[in-house]
Amino acid sequence: MEEDQTGRREALAEKVERLKRERDAVVLAHYYVPAETQRLADYVGDSFYLARLAKTLDAPIIVLCGVSFMAESVKLLNPARRVLMPEPAADCPMAHMVRQEDVDRVRAEVPDLAVVAYVNTTAEVKRWADVCVTSSNAIKVVLELPEKNILFIPDMNLGRYVAEQVPEKHVILNRGYCPTHNKIGLAQVEALELAHPDALILAHPECTREVLDEADFIGSTKQIIERIATGEEREFIVLTVVGVADQIERRSEGQGKRIYFPEPAPVCPNMAMVTPEKLLSCLENMAGEVALPAEPQRAVKPLERMLELAGR
Repeated sequence: MEEDQTGRREALAEKVERLKRERDAVVLAHYYVPAETQRLADYVGDSFYLARLAKTLDAPIIVLCGVSFMAESVKLLNPARRVLMPEPAADCPMAHMVRQEDVDRVRAEVPDLAVVAYVNTTAEVKRWADVCVTSSNAIKVVLELPEKNILFIPDMNLGRYVAEQVPEKHVILNRGYCPTHNKIGLAQVEALELAHPDALILAHPECTREVLDEADFIGSTKQIIERIATGEEREFIVLTVVGVADQIERRSEGQGKRIYFPEPAPVCPNMAMVTPEKLLSCLENMAGEVALPAEPQRAVKPLERMLELAGR
């Protein structure tokens, strides 16, 4: 049985590699998709890495293994390229958790304001913003902005964390959140602390404030992976989506490190939809093409400004 499954995985991987060569396609995958899908990708990373990387690619076809806002961002940054999604239904609930009337109201009421949109937003929401950010560059980008007042959309947890790190700015929060990170509760963290008292606690800033208060290290997905891979500690409690485990294991192979996730393990249901079988089908049928969103010039401007400010 196990040998049959191994054989099927190897056959699928061979087909994917062959089709990538035949189609002249490059496959990008986010850390949160299943490990089996990550292993078929040419590049694996977080939102900032994938957005920045997309600008440098020469391949005529880009396959984005992630959720829809990521594919939209890749298309906006590479409008001449053909961008495909293995699972077009994979969406991010938080990407929709902001209303234009609220943004318009704050713009009208608050002077010296910059609207900062987390990259986890739809192309439509990006059109309302002055700049985008990711969890890895949000603090740097906000500090670079000349405006005193910041409307941070849509994630209130990341926005609150940024506000605490840049007290010289006045940050106005929106009531959006990541359902998966928001479900990680204090009781789960305390249970892990009791079971593993020597473990370093690492948390993604999309977690709630009470969970972040328990953390020894707060950072983006990539920053969490790097902290574990380069740290001298041997035990780590990881408070983010369990999909990062594969990259943690790869980066820290042979170091004898142990990783613990909350129970039940945090899984993004939309990222979990992006399976190896769907990647294969996407390449076989050239399906799941992402269209250029409406008013692309307005939507891409905040992304371009993010890349500019984060690169300073």
